[in-house]
Amino acid sequence: MSEHEQQEQGTTTVRPVVAVVGRPNVGKSTLVNRIIGRRAAVVQDVPGVTRDRVSYDARWNGREFVVVDTGGWAPDAQGMAAQIAEQAELAIAAADAVLLVVDATVGVQDVDEAVVRVLRRSRKPVVLAANKVDDQRTEAEAASMWNLGLGQPYPVSALHGRGSGDLLDAVLEALPEAPREAEEVPRGPRRVAIVGKPNVGKSSLLNKLSGQQRAVVDDASGTTVDPVDELVEIGGTTYQFIDTAGIRRRVKEASGHEYYASLRTQGAIERAEVCIVVIDASAPVTEQDLRILTMVEEAGRALVVAFNKWDLTDDERRFYLNREIERDMVQFGWAGHVNMSALTGRHVDRLGVAIEGALAAWETRVPTGKLNAFLGRVVAAHPHPVRSGKQPRILFGTQAQAGPPTFVLFTSGQIEPQYVRFVERRLREDFDFQGTPIHLEVRAREKRKERS
Repeated sequence: MSEHEQQEQGTTTVRPVVAVVGRPNVGKSTLVNRIIGRRAAVVQDVPGVTRDRVSYDARWNGREFVVVDTGGWAPDAQGMAAQIAEQAELAIAAADAVLLVVDATVGVQDVDEAVVRVLRRSRKPVVLAANKVDDQRTEAEAASMWNLGLGQPYPVSALHGRGSGDLLDAVLEALPEAPREAEEVPRGPRRVAIVGKPNVGKSSLLNKLSGQQRAVVDDASGTTVDPVDELVEIGGTTYQFIDTAGIRRRVKEASGHEYYASLRTQGAIERAEVCIVVIDASAPVTEQDLRILTMVEEAGRALVVAFNKWDLTDDERRFYLNREIERDMVQFGWAGHVNMSALTGRHVDRLGVAIEGALAAWETRVPTGKLNAFLGRVVAAHPHPVRSGKQPRILFGTQAQAGPPTFVLFTSGQIEPQYVRFVERRLREDFDFQGTPIHLEVRAREKRKERS
């Protein structure tokens, strides 16, 4: 199923997460670098270099998943080592599967067995990697890892890559269905729907953009019934514009052709990638305008607000319009605005820049490592308030899809809606999501009682 098809069905495929754990200095970060195919995790021949949970995007056999590198785990640790162990346990809680790394050259250690006991309690699927198997002779030593009771140990050399393919195959089997990499397919013109209530100048805008009388225009509201498609070039870029019928106040109360026109307009919004919502600047912003903006947001489409009939406004009307935008349209402050006149052509050319900006934000992907570094900063500066003696934490975050950007936050408990909105606001500020809705889903960790 393609990402667009998932959107149509209202589902999001979250990239599964594998946590890499083990005692200090068994080669976890070296193995992480091998898995992601680049030297990203810091590696040094002394224990304890990795301290925080660090996440990376990974691909294997056309599948995408997330790898979380953790610090060395010592069950009876004190001070900083205890905090490192806690970070590893949090990584396990947020993961779909665990990759336990052991050193095949030294055999099973007491610390390894203590780690196994914690993993059994987590009830997560575990893949066992017997690392530092650099040759055939050491492979026999890896067999002793069967004693851990986790099933087949996979002999690997993180340093040289030996056995890493079989290990990654096993990891993918342990993970839930990982989404396939998006295939590059030739793309046609970007689809732009012109929507708004009746008689705000949607057809006049299409005619001005196309340079011809493409749609019938009349002062009578409801002139357009069927969606009208037209290829339009703005600033050297060709778009497929869809002019739609004005959306009535109550679709259920509409009859005959009005009812079907409204349904086709809703379909045009779903079919589009970006919507231009046309609002009459010379008249007060209405509840109908806000309902149309909400429809576009709920459909997950990029948004540009075009205040049309700007030539009919005076200083007083512009003052009140700004007040209405601040008061009534505050929840759509993320959308780009263009003040224009479809009749005279004033600033119509600015729509091209606004459309491109909105589409770029709509398709933005934030790397998992960058996202979790951002979440770490936000949570450290503004932790979730304590409620009933409990303080839920954001354990991990990943972007499930783009178009619109959809993020999944794995948490230690239920997050309050206002805190989710705060995180969304900070996401917008840090990653410049101007012109696109963003969706945040919260997945609270199950309590042990619920899992048993």
